Formats: sequence, structure tokens, C-alpha cells
Amino acid sequence: MADTLGLLEEARQLAKDLGYHVREEALGDLPGGPCTVGGVRHVLLNLEHTAAERLDRLLAAIGGDPGIAAEPKSRLLEARLKKIARGEAAD
Repeated sequence: MADTLGLLEEARQLAKDLGYHVREEALGDLPGGPCTVGGVRHVLLNLEHTAAERLDRLLAAIGGDPGIAAEPKSRLLEARLKKIARGEAAD
């Protein structure tokens, strides 16, 4: 769990560095995901989901960003991004 929370925090910072605004809110049955409002890129994360689910949702939202390759990231986060890109469920 500690690794997941650390990766979630690292992913939030990565998203911010890429120009996304990450918002965590109770969204009921909605999964959350990326959206653009007034030209600003947001990623909505459902607080009712586990940290692992929020992490995967965030990485799926920012994983295709063309600037992500140039951003520094830990080996653990890089591995998780690759799993998400391949459509594999995270551990």
C-alpha cells in the first residue's frame, strides 16, 4: 500500500508537470478520467476507489501524452506505465 500511495503522489506530480490539473472527488459510480474544461486539461479521480485504481486511472489518462517520455520518473512508475499501455492489470 505504501508503494501505491508513493506512486500515486509521484504520478500526480508528473501529471502536474505535464500541465494537467488532477482533482480527486467522490464521483459515485463514475470512474473518472481525463477531460478538458475551458482549454485546461483535468484528470478526475474517484475518491471512492482504491489508491491502486486511482493510480491506474491517472496513468491511463496521461500515458499517451507526448511529453511523458521526457519527464523524469522512478523505475516503478515507468514499469506501471508500461503495464497500463499494454492493457495489463496492475498488481
